[in-house]
Amino acid sequence: MMLRLFLAFTLIPVLELYLLVKVGTQIGVFTTVAIVFLSGFAGAWLARREGMNVVLRIREQLARGVMPASELMDGACVLVAAVLLVTPGFITDALGLALLVPAARTLLKVQLVRWFERAVQRGQVHVMHGGMHRGQQGRPKEPPPYDIDV
Repeated sequence: MMLRLFLAFTLIPVLELYLLVKVGTQIGVFTTVAIVFLSGFAGAWLARREGMNVVLRIREQLARGVMPASELMDGACVLVAAVLLVTPGFITDALGLALLVPAARTLLKVQLVRWFERAVQRGQVHVMHGGMHRGQQGRPKEPPPYDIDV
């Protein structure tokens, strides 16, 4: 895991710098910087708009008494997208924009649920429930299993 993080935090910036220099030599420094700034502002605006949509869906689910698991995952994706979009670079902007597309988030959520289920089965992740769930006559009942609708 540490190796993956190390590679992510070293290789991605190196690739971003390479692309920025390469694009800058092709279209000019001013144009490249303008594209980076515009993509950052546009991405922040899109992330805010999509984030507000997610918050509204979470509120709707909670008002109906439904656990908004899928919406919470959408919110996490939008948060990651916002961070990627305000990070200068073309690769991070492309990844951030992809995370703002609902269809792309759905594909990612499916993969995350599969990864999580495999990790639980292998014993790498332990799900703990914080409290007693009461059934009929106050007897403890089994807590509901994790359920993520994608």
